[in-house]
Amino acid sequence: MVAMSTTREQRLASTFVSLADTLVADFDVLDFLALLAERAVELLDVSAAGVILSDQRGGWRPAAGSSERAELIGVFDSQTTHGPSMDCVRTGVTVASTNLVADAARWPRFVETAVSAGFRAVCSVPMRLRDEVIGALTLLNTQSVPIDAPSVELGQALADIATIGILQQRAAHRDAVIYEQLQVTLHHRTVIEQAKGVLAELGGLQMHEAYTVLRGYARAHGLRMSDVARDVAKGVRDPHELLSSPTNIT
Repeated sequence: MVAMSTTREQRLASTFVSLADTLVADFDVLDFLALLAERAVELLDVSAAGVILSDQRGGWRPAAGSSERAELIGVFDSQTTHGPSMDCVRTGVTVASTNLVADAARWPRFVETAVSAGFRAVCSVPMRLRDEVIGALTLLNTQSVPIDAPSVELGQALADIATIGILQQRAAHRDAVIYEQLQVTLHHRTVIEQAKGVLAELGGLQMHEAYTVLRGYARAHGLRMSDVARDVAKGVRDPHELLSSPTNIT
């Protein structure tokens, strides 16, 4: 038990260092959120994780996940109107289910999509800015087991880090500035989807593989992923250059 605790503490320390290294001037919010989701999976021993954000127009959209697999993206897309994440952002408290099949009547569309993708349990924690919730970090398990209290608390801590990262220490600014930044972040996510499509079609790749190529190229060249995606989507940057470049994502 001591060894497991020590290992987890080491992984947690490494996570905070990685996230802190990412929080530089003009950092890539979407790359940061993807890193956060990936580390949440590792630290909390869950099967998958993802972040949804408010579009500040009354809607909610997926921003990042621990994987770009089509079925996982579908799970997060399915709960942009109803689901545990929606209940979480509306109430501002953690929402969980250890048996999605039994909760089918509660979230019919989400449960159908999540169960089809192999998931059996879910836990969503809010991303808060003062008293306002701007999004949620959702954790998924393939087994019908609860996420223990310490892990939920750690998940909440990671969600809080995500909120700070998104706002880039602009909490003191006017809400209009905050809302504008969230809008830009979600627009960048749309552009990344377009670039993934270009790379996937040209390279005969799965969407997750295309995302890995895009992200790896951006990191290897010290560029923001959203900027590279924009260039690829607009035809300014040759996608063959990305496909032939080695990717080193850590």
